[in-house]
Amino acid sequence: MRFAPPVADPTAPLARRNPTAKLAAAALLTLALVVSLDPVAPAVALAVELAVLPLFGLRFRVLAARFWPLFAAAGGAALTYVVFGQRTGATLISLGPWVLTTGMLLSAASLVLRVFALALPSIAVFASTDPTDLADSLVQNARVPARFALGALAALRLLPLLGNDWEMLTMARRARGIDAGANPLARARLFASMTFAMLVHAIRRGTQLATAMDARGFDSGLPRSYAREQRFTGADALLVAGAVAVGALAVTAAVLTGTFNPVFR
Repeated sequence: MRFAPPVADPTAPLARRNPTAKLAAAALLTLALVVSLDPVAPAVALAVELAVLPLFGLRFRVLAARFWPLFAAAGGAALTYVVFGQRTGATLISLGPWVLTTGMLLSAASLVLRVFALALPSIAVFASTDPTDLADSLVQNARVPARFALGALAALRLLPLLGNDWEMLTMARRARGIDAGANPLARARLFASMTFAMLVHAIRRGTQLATAMDARGFDSGLPRSYAREQRFTGADALLVAGAVAVGALAVTAAVLTGTFNPVFR
């Protein structure tokens, strides 16, 4: 079985913070960024996030290599806005039925900035946090039910297996002579059948894991003890307060520049 190497340095200053504090900081910052549709707030938040990202032990080159689907999603969303967005503002390019305006570019830029500003906090939290520490912290500090926390921990531990299962299924089908070749329709049918097979396999594995966990008393209802004690310190409170300050700064900048566009009016 092959696992991907760690993304973040666990000895980094913010990587050592309490997992519940990191999760709360990311949630509060996300809440501040979804109240408006302007481009200024996510731009300010993104600048601060990029500045503190090394404190989580994350390197930009590793992020660009690992999380390329995020760049693809942001680019696709921006392209959709440029092609089908509302035509407001001054006209920049006019090619037959397609017209590019300043409003379309502003909307696309706002969407791309918001995608990255919302995604980076979650990436920083989960890339710098051990799943076992996260589950323990949720139960000990956030008073989350142990059944939910341990179930989420089991799911996170099984995620790396999906890539191995897909590779093994692909090699098994090739050994049996099942190959789509260069036909795009055959590739689509093969992908759909493999996805369904993966879904069935995941359901079976999840059922077996749930039965095994119940047999070992994970849902006994008795008081539990934890080998890893998770403490919520003053530094963790400062991290949460810092996230609130960054969110407030982003919203204030949007209001002062006159671009604040609330979601609910």
